Formats: sequence, C-alpha cells, structure tokens
Amino acid sequence: MRVPQIGFAQLVQDFFLRRLVAQRGASARTVESYRDAFELLFGFLEQRTGKPAAALQLEDLDAPVVLDFLDHLEEGRGNSVRTRNARLAAIHSFMRYAAVRDPASLPVTTRVLTIPAKRFDRPVLGYLSRVQIAAILAAPDRSTWSGHRDAVLLATTYNTGARVSEITGLRVRDVLLDRQSAVHLHGKGRKERVIPLWKNTAIGLRSWLGKINDAPQAPVFPNRSGAPMSRSGVRDRLDRAVAVAEHECPSLRGKHVSPHTLRHSTAMHLLQSGTDLATIALWLGHSSPAVTHQYLEADLAAKEAVLQYLDDPSPAPTRFKPGDQLLAFLQDL
Repeated sequence: MRVPQIGFAQLVQDFFLRRLVAQRGASARTVESYRDAFELLFGFLEQRTGKPAAALQLEDLDAPVVLDFLDHLEEGRGNSVRTRNARLAAIHSFMRYAAVRDPASLPVTTRVLTIPAKRFDRPVLGYLSRVQIAAILAAPDRSTWSGHRDAVLLATTYNTGARVSEITGLRVRDVLLDRQSAVHLHGKGRKERVIPLWKNTAIGLRSWLGKINDAPQAPVFPNRSGAPMSRSGVRDRLDRAVAVAEHECPSLRGKHVSPHTLRHSTAMHLLQSGTDLATIALWLGHSSPAVTHQYLEADLAAKEAVLQYLDDPSPAPTRFKPGDQLLAFLQDL
C-alpha cells in the first residue's frame, strides 16, 4: 500500500477550509451542502466497513463504494435524483482537489470522476393562476401577529419570486422603502439582486417592520423567539394559508403548493404579461436565461396562441359509413 503524501483527514479539512472557503469563496449554503454530503458518506462507510471517519483512507472512497453510496441515497433514504446528483457533485469536487494535492491518488480519483450524473425526467412545472394566488394572499388573519407576518411574507415571496432561503435570510437592512420600494435579495452562489415592490407590498412591509425588532441585522420574518423562520416554518404557514384559501377557491383543493410553487407562479405570470425571458432570469436570479426557458415550455396558453396564426392543413374529418356487410352483421345481432 502506498504512503499518502497527505493524510485523508487533513485532505478533507484542507478541501473545506482552503479550497472551498479561502480559494473559491464558496457561500455558506454551498459549504453546508458539501458538509452534509460528506457526513452522509462517512456514516455510510462506517456502517459498511466499521471504520470511523478519522480512520478512513482515500482508497475507501473508490468508485464501487461511491456508486453503492449513491444507490443507498436513492433506495435507502428515498432521495431524489437531483439530491443524488448534488451529493455526487460534492464528491467530484473533492476528488479533483485530491488529485492535485496527492498525485499518487490519481487511480482512485480518476475512477470516481468518471461516475456520471444521473439523468432524470423533468416534470412540467406546477404553478398557480392569479385567482389562486389572490386567494392564498388573502387567507392569513391579519388581526394576529403571526397572521400579519404570514400575509406580508407571502406577498413579498410572490412579488419577488424569491427562493425560500432568500426570504428567510431577508434582514431589515435589505428592505428599501425610502426613495424607492425594493428588497435586496442574497441568492445562491453569493449572487445578489434588487427587486422592486408593488405599492401594496411596500405598504405591507412598512407596517410590518413597525412591529418587529428594527435593528439592521434583524430578520424581517422572525418566529416567536425572534430568530429567522426555518424552511419548514415557512412551509407550515403556507399550508395553513392554502387550507383557508380552499374555501374561497375550490380549485386549490388537491393541489401541491410549496414555497417554490409561488416562485414558479411569479415567473409564469411575468411571462404571460409579456416580460421577456432575459428579464425574468434576472428577476429570479437564474445564472442563465436557458434555465428560465422551462417556463416557456410549461406555458400551454402561449403554445395554443401559436395555433391561431396557423391553418390546420389536415382534411376535415368525415363521418364513418360502414359497408353493407358490417350493417348486415349489426342487424343480425
């Protein structure tokens, strides 16, 4: 067995501290995602080999083991293909770093790097109509503290098309209500953008900010203890709003509505109002307008409108006329 140039534990620590944080300046969310991937991987290896994380060597992460780990994520933990690919991306990034720091590890790192991301079907995007959105935004009971917060939270989420992480990460200093009405969103990969607000959204935010801690670093949407709401907390409050909105808007019954559904709905409504894809991409914080193209694919109304400009060349349908033998057969039944 070869003597490694650097210990495995040190290699992992250097990957996170030197490569991700110091060299690449990765965001906290990226570091957390990679950390979660390695915690799951090391837990899987400990169950498989009996070795704790500190005793592992790079050879323990060879391609067959990584493939088994990826299968475990899907079959054992019920993870989606997207999650599986995200964990693989973290492992790939580490292996590229290991190949540079420890050239003797190339046989292992090369084999792992050849593992491809898994392809998957992309479902048609789910989004809500404007009537459905209006019912959800009107659902929270504004006479209570939590209801007031929920109403402003949902209105801001729909107005901005923000990701749930961007909404929970919103701070008082990010709300601009003086010379202009806008919010400053901090997105994935340290990407930032400023989104203008409708008048009603701005009025709601101004009223809500008067009821919470006005320190610049304080969360705009806190929980009862004053800490930022969690993802599950936002999801729970949205579920409550949808349950109330179903009484006024029956078409919501049976629909799967998540915080990301509001984001999809914002994009679709911008598209249907005539906004071009490049502007929608900037609005949503997409890295490329190509990502935004999925909304155009999901807009059935836009596709149907195209048919109005085209004549159907197929012949008009004719009524089926059976022959005598068939008529005779039917009459004899």
